[in-house]
Amino acid sequence: MNKSIGKEIGIGFIIGIIANCIGSYLYVFFFSKYTLETSLEIALEQDVFGNIIALGALLNLAAFFIFLKKKRYYRARGVLMATILAAILILISKFL
Repeated sequence: MNKSIGKEIGIGFIIGIIANCIGSYLYVFFFSKYTLETSLEIALEQDVFGNIIALGALLNLAAFFIFLKKKRYYRARGVLMATILAAILILISKFL
């Protein structure tokens, strides 16, 4: 794989992870009356942590389409990989 292609995919992956974290934080901030730490503890106790990750991943959709619009296909591929990682984390949180 070309060195610049790997760099572009890595940048997209990092942006996807950051977008997911920001989306999860925004969801907790706007729709929870507790602090972030308390909300995450409650989510883990009630087994809805995967739902918070999934709602946070909605920002990845915006990042993905922005990269496609700008013809940054490898960065869009990295965002897609971050979304797949989020899906794997959701599956793990549901079964453990």
